[in-house]
Amino acid sequence: MIFGMSPFTLFHVVLSLVGIVAGFIALGGWLGGHLRSGWTAVFLAATIATVLTGFLFPFTVFTPAIGFGVISTVVLAVAVFALYRRHLVGRWRVTFLLTALAALYLNTFVLIVQAFQKVGPLNALAPTGSEPPFAVAQGLLLIGFIAAGYRLTRGAAPMAI
Repeated sequence: MIFGMSPFTLFHVVLSLVGIVAGFIALGGWLGGHLRSGWTAVFLAATIATVLTGFLFPFTVFTPAIGFGVISTVVLAVAVFALYRRHLVGRWRVTFLLTALAALYLNTFVLIVQAFQKVGPLNALAPTGSEPPFAVAQGLLLIGFIAAGYRLTRGAAPMAI
């Protein structure tokens, strides 16, 4: 056990954190009209690996985590298709930006959920996840991502691969 986690759980968490960090670095480029293909590839690969490893945890009933995983899988498949098969031509550029942004949002949303569940001081503020501090954190995250989506889609220059 490392940090109270099994090696597999730690691997899953590290993949998730790599995906989030790479995603925010890539997002900075996207907002400036630059693909940052290396960071984008790391973001997509790490986020896909996070989703896939998430499905390997034992479960007996459908949970919100599985639902997020299914949604993330679909969103990531569309983003990868738009980038690597359609090469961001025409509407595929906006499709890629919005689906990649949605994947980053979902991964970051889960990070906040996990932080409130596992980090003592945050858990003390919102032990059930229905208290105002949790809602404020998730609300601010959503507002930030909506603002980023707005900026990404309001006529930015085309990006080359």
